[in-house]
Amino acid sequence: MHNTVDGFSYGLVTPLVAYLMACLGGALGLRCTARATLVSRSWRPGWLALGSAAIGSGIWTMHFVAMMGFTIEHTPIRYDWLMTFASLAVAIVMVGVGIFIVGYRGARGTALFTGGTLTGLGIASMHYLGMAGMHLDGQLTYNTLTVAASVVIAMAAATAALWAAGQVRGFLWSVGAALIMGLAVTGMHYTGMAAVQVHVTGTAEPSVGGSSAELLAPMLIGPLAFLLLAGVVVLFDPLMVMGRTAVVPVERKPGVPAHSEAPRPVRHPAHHLVRRTRRPLAHRRSRAPQNR
Repeated sequence: MHNTVDGFSYGLVTPLVAYLMACLGGALGLRCTARATLVSRSWRPGWLALGSAAIGSGIWTMHFVAMMGFTIEHTPIRYDWLMTFASLAVAIVMVGVGIFIVGYRGARGTALFTGGTLTGLGIASMHYLGMAGMHLDGQLTYNTLTVAASVVIAMAAATAALWAAGQVRGFLWSVGAALIMGLAVTGMHYTGMAAVQVHVTGTAEPSVGGSSAELLAPMLIGPLAFLLLAGVVVLFDPLMVMGRTAVVPVERKPGVPAHSEAPRPVRHPAHHLVRRTRRPLAHRRSRAPQNR
């Protein structure tokens, strides 16, 4: 039988808090991604890894904050701990692959499309893996078209966010990219939740997993503490605060020139000498006497 599904048990509180968590993780992660483009290759992996972990933690936190408001009438919901934290690892890894591609290849062309697609798929994979960790006395089914729409939303918005972060044009661009990333995560989440159909078989309480309230404590202590730490790192980085670009130091390698600028055309003074010498000769010939 079908039971009533409510995704807004606390009204607009859970959607707004979830959106803020997604924006926070997106802002820190995309800012670290932009910072990685301004440093040498030796420092770049560290900034990209920090950005990947920040975005993944923000996505995961957003999802389960939003799930606090998800209830099914007459049926309690439990969550499998292993599957729940596995979704966090999947989010960080897949988002990290996309960010590393953009960080090393640039936010344009094929690299941007590939990185945005993988980042969007990471968001979607985290969501549906987290949903697979739900235990209830019933069965969940999904509308295929709505699920596909949620994945497309995640990929398109993630690509737009990575493009905005790759512009490196200051603080306002980073804020806009974070808002787009938050929209990608929350839009994908609630579109995916709209595809859910619940078929309840009884009212018995599941014996496996923990309630959403039991998951709230590790959510706040773990990923939120990491987001706070990442925020401190970004806050005290002067280049990130000022939003200025910097010259990437050239890595000295054997056989590689330090500057790859095209040589400027050199003006030879001989041309001017030729012109100056030709004019007097022509003038002298014109005054020379003609022998007939």
